[in-house]
This record gives sequence, structure tokens and C-alpha cells, in this order.
Amino acid sequence: MKKPTKIQIKGFVRLKLATDPVWAAKALIRIYQCQTLDEQNSLSTKHYNGIGFTGVDGKILSSIAKQLLRYGRISDKQMNIVLKKMPKYWSQIIELSDREKLLSLIPTEI
Repeated sequence: MKKPTKIQIKGFVRLKLATDPVWAAKALIRIYQCQTLDEQNSLSTKHYNGIGFTGVDGKILSSIAKQLLRYGRISDKQMNIVLKKMPKYWSQIIELSDREKLLSLIPTEI
């Protein structure tokens, strides 16, 4: 089996984050949990450390992540926001992922 290219990896992760609610929710939680405690508490972005939500997304995505962690669910409207916003975090998700497991999920044959 051929190894996926960087473009295939990026495309696969972005597609999953935009269309798969399970992937998007897990990615949301993963990034939220990697933020600093003061960023989590303030629902904002305070540090440029290569992980976390952008300043524009910090409040809404942190709020949704907190609700998902607390209640185990979010509304359809909130999920639509997550599906819309999470693809931009593809590179962080790749960095936070088990690389071998991720690569095994990517179809390389067309």
C-alpha cells in the first residue's frame, strides 16, 4: 500500500473535520484540552503557543467544548458551527494525532 502524500493527509483531515461529527467533536475537545488553563477559564486565546483556537474562534469553540465535556452532547446548531470552523485546525490535529493510525485511515488508491 502506498504511503499518503502530505496533500492527501491534509485533504483527508480537513474533509473529516468538515463532514464527520465524531471527528469534529473529538478534535474540538482535543484542542480545547491542550489550551492553557487560563485560556480555558476565560474562553479566549491569550498565548501564542502553537496550539488552541484563533482569537476569533476562542470564545465560541471553547464554550461548545465545555458544554460537550459537561453534558456529552451539543445542539445541531452548535455542531454545524464546529463542522464549519474545525477544518482550519487540520495541522494541529495532525500534530496531535497518532501518525501511524492516521495514515492507516487515509485511502491512497483512487
